[in-house]
Amino acid sequence: MKIVVLANFAMGLYKFRKELIEELCKDNEVYIVLPDGEFIEELKKIGCKFIPFEFNRRGINPIADFNQIIRYKKILKSLKPDVVLSYTIKPNVYGGIASSSLKIPYIANVTGLGTSIENGGLLGFISTTLYKIGLKKASCVFFQNENNKKLFEDKKIVSGKTRLIPGSGVNLSNHNLEEYESDAEGIRFLFIGRIMKDKGIGELLDAFDVISAKYPNVSLDIVGGCDEDYSAVLEEKAESGFITYHGQQKQVHEFIKNSHCTVLPSYHEGLANVLLESASTGRPVIASRVPGCIETFDEGITGFGCEVKSYESLAKAMEKFIVLSLDEKKQMGLNGRKKVEKEFDRSIVIDAYIDEINNIKKPI
Repeated sequence: MKIVVLANFAMGLYKFRKELIEELCKDNEVYIVLPDGEFIEELKKIGCKFIPFEFNRRGINPIADFNQIIRYKKILKSLKPDVVLSYTIKPNVYGGIASSSLKIPYIANVTGLGTSIENGGLLGFISTTLYKIGLKKASCVFFQNENNKKLFEDKKIVSGKTRLIPGSGVNLSNHNLEEYESDAEGIRFLFIGRIMKDKGIGELLDAFDVISAKYPNVSLDIVGGCDEDYSAVLEEKAESGFITYHGQQKQVHEFIKNSHCTVLPSYHEGLANVLLESASTGRPVIASRVPGCIETFDEGITGFGCEVKSYESLAKAMEKFIVLSLDEKKQMGLNGRKKVEKEFDRSIVIDAYIDEINNIKKPI
């Protein structure tokens, strides 16, 4: 069977879908179509065949976007795949349009709503309309949280088969349970994610100003590439000695292992992988109470929630964590690991994909 995977970012495809790609490569010919970059070589070593495909992940340019459909269609017409798998908005929409025009079965994965749909307005209307067209003939649309699934169904963006999966799941071996270190010499908070407004980086920095003024034994490590220009702000904050910016990293497990708590005050998520990976490692989490985050923790048991876009609420949640005893922090981390083992094992996601691909191979 020939399978084509359309995505927008090699690092995300490798880190969150490597095990699925490995499974697909066992008995199938798998092509990945996405922009060149880090982790392409790692994906090729798994057994994929790589077709470079550059495009702007953000914004809507009618000419460029129409050209993206034409280029997808040209590739798919040449490869003649049995099924197409797509991830994120533009591959879902434009890959879906190209696949349906060629009568190729395709499975889309809605990894999050994106800012345009969240904020509404003209851009939200355009995005919603494009999604309706792109997903119209999908064999199945996977959703990573119930809220997104319901919104797409209520707005009639999808009308065919849908399935809810636990995000990208977690590789429990890669993110194994690690010993929880003493906090006697200080409490280390960790943020992992793209450095951008919608990840709540502004609220996090403001909240940490409040926390570090009251608790001088705390520190904050920030890991991730800058999608928006926060360089000057991060440099200024680093001068305080409490904050360290590490830039984008290939591997984040050691950062999680060396932390006491992961913080993600995001505005919206499909399902936050970093929170799942942190919980899998045995680390409590603090996150905004939004779909895509709330599913990953149990309030007061595996972590704490805060109100979205509120640095005051975030600071209160961080303080709640700080005043816990070391044993309470450890237990919260152990509870998180148990939750991930039960609800978010990556094998659940792989099984769902194999099931849907088999349905296409042998229609019921």
